[in-house]
Amino acid sequence: MGRAVGAISTCLALAGCAPGPGAGERFAPDYRGIETRLLQGDLVQFSVRMTGARTAADVEDYAECAAAQYALIRGFGFARHLRTNVYETGGVWTGDAVYTISASLPRGLRTIDAEVVAANCAENGIPMV
Repeated sequence: MGRAVGAISTCLALAGCAPGPGAGERFAPDYRGIETRLLQGDLVQFSVRMTGARTAADVEDYAECAAAQYALIRGFGFARHLRTNVYETGGVWTGDAVYTISASLPRGLRTIDAEVVAANCAENGIPMV
């Protein structure tokens, strides 16, 4: 009985050390551009393209970085996320995001402080507008 418990413990310990899916893979995104379109007033659409994304979240981060920098360029300090659609075809990820920009903190749950987000994007090497 002691050997069985020891064997199980050894097996569990080894299983805990096994790398999971994607472990050891290096994140190497290729940011392929941002297109910005003013829809009306404070409503702005951002189209981003990239390869090497791990998930849709990487594409969403790219669009958020674009929105933060755009807000700062236009003299605004904040943005509110309205929607982001992400598509992947043949390894190319495309994001279509819409934000409102404003001088003061807008109402809503998905707001961003443009200066904070832009600094984070620069630190993480994510290009902006």
